[in-house]
Amino acid sequence: MTVLEIMAELEAKGSESVKKIFLNHGIKEPLFGVKIADLKIIQKKVKKNHSIALELFATENADAMYLAGLLADEKKMTLIDLQNWANAAKSTNIIEYIVPWITAESNFGVELATIWLNDTDPKKNTMGWLTWCSIVAITKDENLDLSHLEKLLQTVKITLPKSENNVKAAMNMFVISVGSYVISLTDLALETATIIGKVTVTKAGISCKIPEAIPYIMKIKAKGSLGKKKKKARC
Repeated sequence: MTVLEIMAELEAKGSESVKKIFLNHGIKEPLFGVKIADLKIIQKKVKKNHSIALELFATENADAMYLAGLLADEKKMTLIDLQNWANAAKSTNIIEYIVPWITAESNFGVELATIWLNDTDPKKNTMGWLTWCSIVAITKDENLDLSHLEKLLQTVKITLPKSENNVKAAMNMFVISVGSYVISLTDLALETATIIGKVTVTKAGISCKIPEAIPYIMKIKAKGSLGKKKKKARC
């Protein structure tokens, strides 16, 4: 399929009711309102395609940008590609999912996550924390810098209360991810969760239910799934 054909199919699969829901959850125009299930149908047709992914992302259409993330070849994404995607991201689905997923799977995950956490832009901070969430989920513990993760948990304890809403939510997910995927740091993550308490935020103008870290991690533990890694960040 060509990019023009893909865009035509996206438009055909768009729904005003889905679009309204997306808009209420922080996804920005332009978009057609295409369900994720329908995007995955197109993904199966096109498969992994780096050039098409770059072209789709450049359309600035939120549906096409999400699809671009599903089609992107993580090993062909350059540092500049990823930085461009991060700069162009304005919708929650791209900021919270696509950019962190593909960055974590790329060769530049730790590098960019670190850069974004040191940025003054809350959007970049959000992407940084969520990239770390995916990094710990897909990386073997022996390949993780555990002392650095400990320092990041300490940062959460200190800075979460005064952080912007989206950043708070991302930090909370980081605590959950470390506690769930890095067994040697589960206790420290639970300790961090106790200190930060229940995290409540308002995102995109609506009250957003944020998972509580302690019950979430303990549920994973009860299932015997602590430390069970994912094969890829994207889903």
